[in-house]
Amino acid sequence: MPVHALALVLVAALLHALWNLAAKKWGGGPHFVFACAVGVVLFWLPAVLWIDLGELPHWSPLLWGFVVASAIVHLLYFNCLIAGYRASDLTVVYPVARGTGPLLSATAAVLLLDEHLGALGVLGLAGVVGGILFITMGPRLLGRGVDPEVTATIRRRQGVYWGVATGALIAGYTVLDGYAVKVLAVSPLLLDYCGNVLRVPMQLPIVLRNRHSFRAELRRTWKGVLAVATISPLAYVLVLLAVRDAPLSRVAPAREVSCCLRRCWVGSCWAKGRRAGGWRGRR
Repeated sequence: MPVHALALVLVAALLHALWNLAAKKWGGGPHFVFACAVGVVLFWLPAVLWIDLGELPHWSPLLWGFVVASAIVHLLYFNCLIAGYRASDLTVVYPVARGTGPLLSATAAVLLLDEHLGALGVLGLAGVVGGILFITMGPRLLGRGVDPEVTATIRRRQGVYWGVATGALIAGYTVLDGYAVKVLAVSPLLLDYCGNVLRVPMQLPIVLRNRHSFRAELRRTWKGVLAVATISPLAYVLVLLAVRDAPLSRVAPAREVSCCLRRCWVGSCWAKGRRAGGWRGRR
């Protein structure tokens, strides 16, 4: 992987860990997903108008098909992620998702994009996926270092299920978007932005069914909406820029360093919370 592509991936991993922490802390349900998509559309519109909007009239029907498919998979992913965070702990859902995603993405890149992992690539992928799962599940497997109230069996099992489902969706949009930027040469910023524009009407019917609770949830989650709307697109655009110049089968595992960053931050915050008598069980 070129050095500049690796640098883009590492910065993206840092930003990805940040917005996932915000989504876990302030996230809600479908209203939160909808508000985040609207926030992205509003916040990133000036950048799109300035940089990339001129290429939109030249998009082919094939490219529009990829954009629509990507928007659907991204929407399913975000809803699945938020549902997992409600059902289980961040320290279960996030690492399982981030471990499953690159494994499936790299496999799809080899099968569909004619990429080659090689022996070192396979070892690297195995090291990333295995390391993520060991960092998270190691203390549980050894039966120590975790508060019993946080590790209830049913809650942990639900987190694994949601994590695997989220990881499969991560692999889906990674391959779709990777093909769009590498083969169809679409702008990463415009691809992500149009996907968010399409996700607004897709999510709207779900929001309208419970519109009476929208304002109350927005008042509770607006900080999370602001964080996700501003940080998440930047993190993903950096990844897509790296995909342009590096194999998808290398980029997908490399970005999962965000799991280690998130683990360090959450562990530090949780330890401080325990010393202060608060923030128990919110990982």
